Amino acid sequence: MSLETLLQQAIAKKASDFHLISGLPPYIRTEGTLNPLNKDVMDGNKIEALVKEIVDDNQFKKFTIEKELDIAYEISDGSRFRINLHWEKGEIGLSARSIPSKIPSMEDIGMPQVIYDLCNADRGLILVTGPTGCGKSTSLAAMIEYINQTHNKNIITLEDPIEFVFKPAKSIVQQRQLGSDMLSFQSGLIHILRQDPNVIMVGEMRNLETIATTITLAETGHLVFATLHTYSASQTIDRIIDIFPPHQQNQIRTQISITLQGIISQRLIPSQDGRRVAAREILLNNPAIANLIRENKISQIKTTIQTSAREGMVTIDNSLKDLYKNNKISKEVLESNLTTMRKIV
Repeated sequence: MSLETLLQQAIAKKASDFHLISGLPPYIRTEGTLNPLNKDVMDGNKIEALVKEIVDDNQFKKFTIEKELDIAYEISDGSRFRINLHWEKGEIGLSARSIPSKIPSMEDIGMPQVIYDLCNADRGLILVTGPTGCGKSTSLAAMIEYINQTHNKNIITLEDPIEFVFKPAKSIVQQRQLGSDMLSFQSGLIHILRQDPNVIMVGEMRNLETIATTITLAETGHLVFATLHTYSASQTIDRIIDIFPPHQQNQIRTQISITLQGIISQRLIPSQDGRRVAAREILLNNPAIANLIRENKISQIKTTIQTSAREGMVTIDNSLKDLYKNNKISKEVLESNLTTMRKIV
């Protein structure tokens, strides 16, 4: 059986993720739950043969040397996947994330009006954060597509690999992939100013150099979108600052306080219809937030979010309560996900 056939079966079952691990049958994740796709136990040779269906000799050689490889793969029906190849106990492993063929709209994923306002900004830094598998890429794609459909902009994305494929509408959209279109995120960002961008999307801020360059681009009058694997708005700011050496941290606090537009920190939780829905904490950079960042009072940010609801800020707990009030999630799901309150009366 070919890898394409297995991926088609995963799509038919509406799986979000597909896994090949030596000694186990193929596994899929549907609505957050892992289950075997079939009973055919895979071994290293079978997985290697499947992998060689989708990579060329140079890619496979690179994979054997670097032990990791990320690629995008499209099957014959147009379904796209983000695929990670890795090693596990000396055998090849494969993880594939399904990428919807249609880019969802902001309305489709329940983005509040304040996020539309963020996307209408001309400059600054907008971060989408959350744990792995929380829908960051989907939210980011919806925001970029909103700009593409409503503004005359030059949008440049730096990705590893390219996931959603944008069709230029009112905007120009250029998508660059790590490895084939640029040597590194940092080098892509350094040269991007020569490409006349209005909007820049960085797939992930992975290291100090990428974070520093991304912040600098936001300072120079561009609207910059990026993602981080952090769990809350305050943790996001701490993570950015802490990656810099101590002697640079005061400067970075000042830069963030000026350039940051907002942080959307999200997680996916079970919904009443058996699917999953996003709960989102939303931070907007107002004078109070900027002052807390400059003075290194990050621990007080949560309180400021709580007291700034009229401006559009939302705590994760209030987002959960709104989902419950709108019958999107059950009382049990609400209580198990609240951070400050365990009982609802």
